[in-house]
Amino acid sequence: MDLDLTDRTVVVTGASRGIGRATVDLLAAEGADVVAVARSSLADAPANVRTVALDLTRRDAADELARQVGAADVLVNNLGGVVDASMRAAGFLDLDDETWEATYELNFFATVRVTRALLPGLIERRGVVINVSSIGARAAFKPVDYGTAKAALNNLTKALAEEFGGRGLRALTVTPGPTRTQNWSDPGGYAAYLAEQSGTDLEAFLEGVPGAMSITTGRLTEPEETAALITFLASGRSGNLTGIDVVADGGVLKTV
Repeated sequence: MDLDLTDRTVVVTGASRGIGRATVDLLAAEGADVVAVARSSLADAPANVRTVALDLTRRDAADELARQVGAADVLVNNLGGVVDASMRAAGFLDLDDETWEATYELNFFATVRVTRALLPGLIERRGVVINVSSIGARAAFKPVDYGTAKAALNNLTKALAEEFGGRGLRALTVTPGPTRTQNWSDPGGYAAYLAEQSGTDLEAFLEGVPGAMSITTGRLTEPEETAALITFLASGRSGNLTGIDVVADGGVLKTV
């Protein structure tokens, strides 16, 4: 299927690892001109990928990104994750103001600022905003600060679709479940911390995740699978889809 993404300018945040990097590579393979935003340059990036090294939690970074990019056709807001203090918190009462603020800067406010900065060009080009959320937005998984930040992101996406849909903008959310990214597979990630707390090694812990979380498919999602979904939603082949949250969780969420 030709996704007609050749020469389209696509901005991907949180682009250095996991879903972000997989999305960069797949969009580039489809012929898009990809702007990969990360704190450092991407290794072995295809020729049609340009890295913009920025820390998007800085309040001036979104405007700097807009100056460097100009108008874009697609914005993939993939930046996010569980901050260290949140990872190690025992629960709600163990989360102080600084942790809440750090979580929201990383998972919500950085996306608000980037979207606001790039939105005029996206509207001009009748573009697409895709926000990468989490099943934590839909269920009461720990940590609560992360889940509420992602719930806010879902609401933002719907609001963008409604306010700017008449001007040609599409806005969608992609909601992954447990995915084999750094949070789940790296020795310093969230899963590794949970494994340590339960007195087991990371590999044994990961083997038990599908059963513990009732994943219908019996396995974690691979980053490339979520990247394929994002790439389809970024294309004109999904041109009448907007304001929706596409859940890609292997069947963790059981509600209709």
